[in-house]
Amino acid sequence: MHYNSDCPSILRDFLAYHETIKGQSPKTMSEYYLDLRMFFRFMKLMRNGMPIHSRLDEISIRDIDLDFIRTISTSDIFEFLSYLANDRTEDPDAAVPSYGISPAARARKLSAIKSFYKYLTVRTKQLTVNPVADIEYPKLRKSLPKYLTFEQSAALLNAVSGPNEKRDYAILLLFLNCGIRRSELVGLNRSDVYEDRIRVVGKGNKERIVYFGASCRQAIDAYLVERNKKILSDNRALFGSRDNHRISASAVHRLVKKHMLAAGLDASQFSAHKLRHTAATLMVSSGVDVKTVQEVLGHENLNTTQIYTHIESTELKIAAEANPISKLDSPKRE
Repeated sequence: MHYNSDCPSILRDFLAYHETIKGQSPKTMSEYYLDLRMFFRFMKLMRNGMPIHSRLDEISIRDIDLDFIRTISTSDIFEFLSYLANDRTEDPDAAVPSYGISPAARARKLSAIKSFYKYLTVRTKQLTVNPVADIEYPKLRKSLPKYLTFEQSAALLNAVSGPNEKRDYAILLLFLNCGIRRSELVGLNRSDVYEDRIRVVGKGNKERIVYFGASCRQAIDAYLVERNKKILSDNRALFGSRDNHRISASAVHRLVKKHMLAAGLDASQFSAHKLRHTAATLMVSSGVDVKTVQEVLGHENLNTTQIYTHIESTELKIAAEANPISKLDSPKRE
């Protein structure tokens, strides 16, 4: 992956290590770069005694080196986290800008910093002290993921129409049947489709096999009749765009929103990732054990998958409370 000339060599080496050795995706590398660039810009801002609301995007980090990094203390990192929580704004030019970013966004930036210092202390041993080692992540508010009901899922599929109807229907059905990620769908090649399963490449370039049902097979077959008549710039791609390129993540996002609106659903509340949540929820509610769902979704940690059991428990509680019997007054026992 290429970065602009403002990227210092020590940061380039870190990114190259994660890309080539750890097999991280280009998206992850871009996020690492942007998060660490903000971190170093803030550190330079503090060193120069500039006002806290100075525009960070005007600060160059090209001269960041190991000597500068050695001067960064745990207190400095806490100062940066405080800035993110209280003073950072994503849109300083807004009429009424809001300050402070979410705990999840702060956690992601802290994760990038931790990874960078681990690389310097453990992997390359360029540093002996890790100032971020004992800093805890911001406490995240746990919330159940949004998902479509079975009826809403059926309505979404029934609403698909237009010049790319067969393609879009196959895409939506793959999301709902297989629970794959948007990036995994975009990366699918025709050679990845087998009789009753697909081969996907997930996070960290890890491959897995995901099975699908008869309706999904029929939808893919119907689409392939059209797809095989076209020649794309990357002709391996399963899904193509209007201009005969591999379909992009943004195009998938737009088509999901389009068909959500056509189905009368709140497109602001649902996305391609919510279809992944829907697939997981429908599997759990149908009796699939959580370990199997973990393998289908490609989760490294079972705890990530466990949230769908909480969803099912919530639905069971709602169902029990909806039963008229639950509203009867209990007779007094003599």
